[in-house]
Amino acid sequence: MSLGKNPKATRLRGGWGREWKKYRELYLLFAIPLIILILFKYIPMYGAQIAFRNYKPTKGVLGSDWVGMKYFIKFFESAYFKTTITNTLVLNLYTLATFPLGVIFALMLKYAPLRRFGKTVQMVSYAPHFISTVVVCGLVTLFMNSRIGMVNKVIELFGGTAANWLGRTGAFKHIYVWSDVWQHLGFNSVIFISALAGVSSELHEAAVVDGASLLQRIFHVDIPGIAPTFIIMLILRVGSLMNIGYEKVLMLQNDLNRGASEIISTYTYKIALQSQVPQYSYAAAIGLFTSLVNLILLFGVNRATKSLSGSSLW
Repeated sequence: MSLGKNPKATRLRGGWGREWKKYRELYLLFAIPLIILILFKYIPMYGAQIAFRNYKPTKGVLGSDWVGMKYFIKFFESAYFKTTITNTLVLNLYTLATFPLGVIFALMLKYAPLRRFGKTVQMVSYAPHFISTVVVCGLVTLFMNSRIGMVNKVIELFGGTAANWLGRTGAFKHIYVWSDVWQHLGFNSVIFISALAGVSSELHEAAVVDGASLLQRIFHVDIPGIAPTFIIMLILRVGSLMNIGYEKVLMLQNDLNRGASEIISTYTYKIALQSQVPQYSYAAAIGLFTSLVNLILLFGVNRATKSLSGSSLW
């Protein structure tokens, strides 16, 4: 007895063929970021196992001895554990506190009295985002210079005393966060400007008819309209609470402010690449630990916002 073709399988193949032919450009466009994600995010996960091995480049990943949780315990018992965790959280929570400024700036641009003025401010505010971190750190160092810095000149103008602000431990977090706000505020507000543009104009018209003032329209129409976008962006920001890029901190760091500027990423960079004997496994263990904490925070905050507001990532 001969077996015929499966009609269901034939229909499925025909359906996929038609879908591919109809939307092949979109599939190809989607394939590019998918391939990049697999190559640079998922495949490198294979190397994460060196956090559990005494990794030796000459032996390779699988040839290195398995040591289990040795390097995690080493980090937990290290004198740098409390310092790096605390400094990282302080900088990230401080930065997180400035997150609503993007919404406030977007609202200011939307209700600017002169449309051309608002567009000009919007364009100018984007510019610092495209300045490299090296240049920004150079500008900050120059402005904070104890002898010729603009900040000290202004302080002296009002009768104050000049100081080496980058050398003060207590001033480092303020310098880092507010220079970051200056650099990224305009660009970070773009998504909120787009969200505000999507708020129904009919709701504003109805509010005006009911006699609502501008502030009442902002609080009862605009903010509820962009709340889902704000919550999703906040979840993503909290999901990286244990991560800070080491580049800017490292360039602003010196021996005087190290007590406030030594964070997880700078410590990891130093023990992996700057020490006389690179400790790749130790650095990988620290990185894996922070990623796990971020993952837990992401799931926790996502669940909390879903139960409280109904908005979430999934």
